[in-house]
Amino acid sequence: MSIPELNVRIQRPTGWRDRLHSYYLLVRLHRPIGIFLLMWPALWALWLAGEGQPHWSVVLIFVLGVVLMRSAGCAINDYADRDFDGHVARTNQRPLATGQVTPREAIGVFIVLSLIAFALVLQLNRQTVALSFVALALTFVYPFMKRFTHVPQLFLGAAFGWAIPMAFTAVTGSIPFYAWVLFVATLIWALVYDTQYAMVDREDDLKIGIKSTAILFGRWDRLTIGLLQLLMLGLLVWIGEETGRGVFYQLGLLAAAALAVYQQYLIRRRDPSLCFQAFLNNNYFGMAVFTGLVLDYAVA
Repeated sequence: MSIPELNVRIQRPTGWRDRLHSYYLLVRLHRPIGIFLLMWPALWALWLAGEGQPHWSVVLIFVLGVVLMRSAGCAINDYADRDFDGHVARTNQRPLATGQVTPREAIGVFIVLSLIAFALVLQLNRQTVALSFVALALTFVYPFMKRFTHVPQLFLGAAFGWAIPMAFTAVTGSIPFYAWVLFVATLIWALVYDTQYAMVDREDDLKIGIKSTAILFGRWDRLTIGLLQLLMLGLLVWIGEETGRGVFYQLGLLAAAALAVYQQYLIRRRDPSLCFQAFLNNNYFGMAVFTGLVLDYAVA
C-alpha cells in the first residue's frame, strides 16, 4: 500500500534553546491533556487508599511521576510513529516528522525521563518499585501495538491504569479487590476517550494501515462508546458502595454521567474537530469523579 505524502517542512534546531524547545514539543508539555488523563486515576486511587488523607509526599511523587512518564510516553510514541506521522494531517508537524528531533534523540529523552521517574519511585516501598517495571514496559510497548491489533487502547488503558495498583501498594502495602475493579474501570475509560481520539484520524489511518478501535467499531462506534461509558460508571458506583462513599461521591458521578452524555452529543455526526473536543472533555469527567471523592471524604 502506498502512503500519501503530505507537505512536511524540515526544520533543524540551530542552537541549544531551539533544541530544548524541540524536546518540549516532543514530550507535548504544551498539550497537557495526556497528563490529566493519567493523573486522575492515580489521584482516585491515592484518595481511596489513603481514605481521603494520603501523605502529601506520596501524592507529590505520583504527580511528578505522571508528568515524567506521560512525557516519556510521548517520546517513545513519536519514535514508534516516525514513519507515519508525516502522512497524517494532525501529526505531520511533530518534531520527528519535521526533522527537529532525530530518532536517537527521542530514545534518549525516553530513557532520561524514565530514569528520573524511577528515581522518584525509589522513595517508595519495594512493592511499588517492583510494580514500576510493569509500568515502564507498558509505556514502551503501547505505541507499537497499533501495528498488530485494532485494540491498542487496551494497552494504553493498562499503562494509564497501572498507577492504581502502584498507589495502593505505596499507601497501604496491598491491593484490595476493588482497586483492581478501579483499574478495569480506568482501562474501559481509555477505550472511550482514545476511540474518540482515533475517530479524528480514522480516514488517514485507513489510508496508511494503522489499526484502532475507531476502525474496528466502524458504524457502531457511538453505541460502543456509550455502552462502555455506562459500564465504567456502573463500576465506579459499585466501588463507591464497596468503600462506603456517600452523597458527594454520587454527585460527582452524576456530573461525570452528564459529561458522558455531552460527549455523545459532540460525536453524534463524527465530525473530527468535535470528536477531538469530546476527547478533551474527558479531563472534566476525571475531575468530576475526583472532586466528588475529595468532598465526600472531607465531610465524612
